Amino acid sequence: MTASPNILPIVFGSEVDAARKEGKPIVALESTIITHGMPFPENVATALEVEQIIRDEGACPATIAILDGTIHVGLSREDIEALAERDDIMKLSRADLAYALVAGKSGSTTVAATMICAAQAGIATFATGGIGGVHRGAEESFDISADLQELAKTPVMVVSAGVKALLDIAKTLEVLETLGVPVVGFKTDEFPAFWSRESGHTCPLRMDDADEIAALYTMRKTLGLEGGMIVANPVPEADEIPRAEMETDIIEAISEANRLNVTGKDVTPFVLDRIKHLTDGDSLVTNIALVKNNARLAAKIAAAV
Repeated sequence: MTASPNILPIVFGSEVDAARKEGKPIVALESTIITHGMPFPENVATALEVEQIIRDEGACPATIAILDGTIHVGLSREDIEALAERDDIMKLSRADLAYALVAGKSGSTTVAATMICAAQAGIATFATGGIGGVHRGAEESFDISADLQELAKTPVMVVSAGVKALLDIAKTLEVLETLGVPVVGFKTDEFPAFWSRESGHTCPLRMDDADEIAALYTMRKTLGLEGGMIVANPVPEADEIPRAEMETDIIEAISEANRLNVTGKDVTPFVLDRIKHLTDGDSLVTNIALVKNNARLAAKIAAAV
C-alpha cells in the first residue's frame, strides 16, 4: 500500500472523535512505551491504566501510533494489545515518520513523532515518561535526540519527569535554553531526573498549578512564539529511586552499551532494559509510577487549556 503524498492519512478513534466534537480536553500519549519502552505484559497494562487515569481526570486519552501507513489518534484496547505483540514495528521520529506513511509501514511514535501527530490533530497536551536529549559522550558521538528540535518547532506541551537520567542532563538543559524552549518545574525548583526527584540542576522556571501552566502556553501563542514547552513533573517521593543509587547502575548500563557498540535508536531501550535488570525491576516500577503521575497532571493542564 502506498499513500498519496498530497493527503494526510489520519484517522481518529471513536472516543477521540467524540471528544473533538464535544470540545472535551484531550491528552496525547506516545506508543513507543508499548513497543520499546517497557517489557510485556507491563507495557500493555501500563498503557491501559494511563488511559484510564486520564479519563478519571475528566479528559480523553489519545494514544498515537502509525498502523499500516495511517496515523491513528486514539487506539482501541485491541490495537494496543496487537501493537505490543507485533515484531515489525518501527520506532518513528521526525526523520522517518513520512516514510512510514508513504510506504505503508507500522510504527510507534517517539516524543518527536507524537508531537507532530498531536499538532496535526489539534491536541496541545502530551504526557510521556521522559524526553530524549543530549546523550553522554555526545561531543564524540553527536548523539542528540530529535525531541529537542521538535520542542523548538511544534506547539505541544510535554509533561514528563524531566529527561531520562541516562542522558547528559546539563547539556540537555543548555540546548533547550539555546532553542528557546521553556522548561517549567511543577511545584519544584529542581529539575527532575526521571527515576529521581533531583538531578543537581535547577529548573529554569517554576509554576505550581495547571491554570498557570495553561496561561503560559496561551501567552506564548499570543506572542507568536513557535515551539512547545516542557512541564517537568517529579516522580512521587514514595516511588523514586535516589539519584546516587541510580547513577551507579546507569554508568554500568551505558558502559555495556558502548562495549557492544549499541548505537542510534537502540541505545535508550538497551540501557533501560539493562538498568531494569541491575535494579531487580525497581526501575520499571518507578517508570510506571512516573508515567501515571504525568498523565494525571497532563489531564488537568489539558482541561485548563
